[in-house]
Amino acid sequence: MSLPRRHLIVIGVALLLVAGVAVAWFVTSRDDDGDAGRLGSAVALAPEGSDRLGWTDWAGLRENLGIDLTAASSTTDVEDFLAQGFDADLTSASALVSSAPTLQEEFGWSPATIDWELFAQGEEGAIVLMGLPESLDLDEVESSLADLGYQEPDSEDGFWLGGPDLLARLGNTLSQELAFFTLDRDQRVLAASDDSATLVTWRDEQRGEDLDDPVSAVTEDVEGALSASIYTGDLACVALAITQADDIDRTRAAELIDEAGEVNPLRAFAIAERTDGDVRVAMAFESEEQARTNADTRAVLAAGPAPGQGGSFPDRFHLGDVTADGELVTMDLEPVEGSYVMSDLANGPVLFATC
Repeated sequence: MSLPRRHLIVIGVALLLVAGVAVAWFVTSRDDDGDAGRLGSAVALAPEGSDRLGWTDWAGLRENLGIDLTAASSTTDVEDFLAQGFDADLTSASALVSSAPTLQEEFGWSPATIDWELFAQGEEGAIVLMGLPESLDLDEVESSLADLGYQEPDSEDGFWLGGPDLLARLGNTLSQELAFFTLDRDQRVLAASDDSATLVTWRDEQRGEDLDDPVSAVTEDVEGALSASIYTGDLACVALAITQADDIDRTRAAELIDEAGEVNPLRAFAIAERTDGDVRVAMAFESEEQARTNADTRAVLAAGPAPGQGGSFPDRFHLGDVTADGELVTMDLEPVEGSYVMSDLANGPVLFATC
C-alpha cells in the first residue's frame, strides 16, 4: 500500500531563529489520489466519535528491534520483547501489553504476532482494533475464542460474547476491553471492547478514508510511526492542558505563554515515535495564519521550562525544525538518552500543546 503523495508549492518561506530553533512557514497544496498508509487505514476504521487514538505498529516494532516471534514463542520471550519495546518507549499507546502473556498462551495471538493495534476511545465507548497477518488462520482465531468460552455470534458480523466473569476465569491480567470480540474477515481486523454495543455499531460508524478533517491531517503527517497518540482538538485542549498542573505551575505557565506570544486552540494533535527513535509532533489549526503564528510561539515554549512536567523540555529532547505547513505545525524532537518523550508528552500538562 503506497503512502499519499504530497506536492509542496512554496509560496513564501520565512526563517526565524527562535531560541536557536529554525522555524519555517510554507503554504502547500496536496493531492488526494494516494492511498492511506497503515496508520491512516487503521484510523479510518475507528468509530467516528473517537477522541483519542493510540497506535502501535507491532510488526514494525518487532522488525525495528530485530525480534522474530511466532504463535509458538514462550510467554517469557513475549515479555522480553515487551520489555525491550518499553525501553524504546514504543508500547505506551497499547491497550494489550498487560494482557499479552495470556493472549499468547491461551488465544493463539498477541502483540508478538499481530500486525498492528489501534486503541480508539470516545464518549460512546472504547474499542481495540487489531490487524491480523496473513499467516494467522481466521478460523483458528474463532475456534480459540469458542474453546475459551466465548459464546459464538448468530451471524458473521455479530459479536463473540465473553464478559467480565469469563475474563476473570481466563486470567487476572486480561484487559476488560477483551470482554467481547467481532471479526471483520474482509479487512482481517479483530475488534474488541468492554461494551458489546460498541461492536454492534462499529461497522456502520467508521470514520472512513475520505474524511477530510484535522485528525486525518495530523495522522497523515505522522504516517509510518511505530507508536502514536492522536487527539481531537477538544480532547487535546483538556488532556494536554496546563490547567491540569498545580497553582504554582499554572502561574509560571501563564507567564511563559505571555512572553512567547499568541496561542490558538488546537483542532487536532498527534505525537509519534518514528523508526529512528525521533519523535514527531503535529498540531492542526484553524487557518494558515494561525499555524504560522503558533509555529513561532510553540517553538519558544518547547525550548524552555516545562511547568507541570518538571525541569525543562531541553532536559528531555533536542528541538529540531518547527514548520508551519498550511494549517499544520510540526515539530521534530530528538529525545535525550534515557528520556521517555513519547509516553511523557502524550499526556498533560504539556506547555507547548496548550490551548
